[in-house]
Amino acid sequence: MGLIYANVILKNPKKSELQAIEVSVLADSGALHLCIPEHLRIQLQLDELDQKEVTIADGSRKVVPYVGPIEIRFKNRVGFTGALVLGNQVLFGAIPMEDMDLVVIPATQTLDVNPQSPNIAVSVAY
Repeated sequence: MGLIYANVILKNPKKSELQAIEVSVLADSGALHLCIPEHLRIQLQLDELDQKEVTIADGSRKVVPYVGPIEIRFKNRVGFTGALVLGNQVLFGAIPMEDMDLVVIPATQTLDVNPQSPNIAVSVAY
């Protein structure tokens, strides 16, 4: 399976006067979080809520800002999450994908809404 990219809209729900930003994300079901570069944190004026120690792909560990909240829109789905400020591209991990009921489709190398629930996101709450 190759790299899967999709366009999503990011917005700061606490600052309605700011314009939403459409970005290309790398959808990675092997990653957990939404990761954004510093320039997006600045543009969206996201507050640092905490810091998290993360292990990155090369096995090293670092402390990074955790910011939010962030509103994410993709097709007919909306989700809210925090983000790690890390890297130079947007990484869309499993937590926001699960929250929005999105699936990676390897055959077409695309991100899409879950075909088993096309009209409304489905989740397990127990």
